[in-house]
Amino acid sequence: MNYEPILLEDLRIEEWPNLILWAVPIMFSLVFIEWGVSWYQKKDAYDTKDFFAASTIGIVNAGISALIKVVVFGSALFFYNISPFRIPVTWWSFVLCFFAVDFARYWAHRIAHEQRFWWATHITHHNSSKYNLSVSFRLSWTQHIKIIFFFPVMFMGFNPFVFFICHQVAVLYQFWIHTEYIKKLPKPIEFFFTTPSHHRVHHASDAHYLDKNYGSTFIIWDRMFGTFMPEGERPTYGITKPVTSYNPIYLVFHEWIDIVKDLRQANSFNEAWRILFGKPSDDVIGNRKKSQEKAIQEVKVKLEPQKVNS
Repeated sequence: MNYEPILLEDLRIEEWPNLILWAVPIMFSLVFIEWGVSWYQKKDAYDTKDFFAASTIGIVNAGISALIKVVVFGSALFFYNISPFRIPVTWWSFVLCFFAVDFARYWAHRIAHEQRFWWATHITHHNSSKYNLSVSFRLSWTQHIKIIFFFPVMFMGFNPFVFFICHQVAVLYQFWIHTEYIKKLPKPIEFFFTTPSHHRVHHASDAHYLDKNYGSTFIIWDRMFGTFMPEGERPTYGITKPVTSYNPIYLVFHEWIDIVKDLRQANSFNEAWRILFGKPSDDVIGNRKKSQEKAIQEVKVKLEPQKVNS
């Protein structure tokens, strides 16, 4: 079925509610309340340098989001116009779209942990050794390229306004799950929704907790696809190779820098591909060098008896 295409100016984007901007004062207020409570209780929940690094990263990220707003809306509009479907703007279309967005967020998040290129767009969110509400601000400035994971949702026929609202709500949901002050919630909630308990596991650097609980709003995706793990002992937060810098630029780009260094040492296209899209923990260059050293040692061992006999 052919539909009349919609132009960008027809959307009247300037009139759409910016829920995230409205929420900023509330989020910062809750951060300072949590910080104050942790200070009063003499808990080591916050680090001043870590907080300012997270805040700087978050503010710059918000600025980037504003700058590329046309790209995001343009993409949503493009796929909406070429879609053979049209889902009307009703209450149930918001519900359906939200589930579709969350499903896409699960896979985008999972791939960002399973492939090094995408991990570089996400590592900033994990490279803090703290776990508090301000950690939700640590969103990489390069994460916006993950918009491609949402193209299928845009193509489903949801009105761009519906997609925009659902996406904002999904982003805002992430804020409250970054805390240690909320323990486990009632079982029905813990079963269906992503909770602080689930997300604490996700932020752990402990070996048995790695690559678990990718769910954004709904934890049911993890239960369905075998990546769910309940919280046991208190996690050790951060990444397996900790960074000690509080420089926001370094925190955003250190993995990209390491990738470029490895690519410069790649001996083949296959090796470069594995550097980019292998697991983040794969030390492609290091393993190759170890294999070469092992082969040299084996040759030396084989040659030793010949030297003795001669």
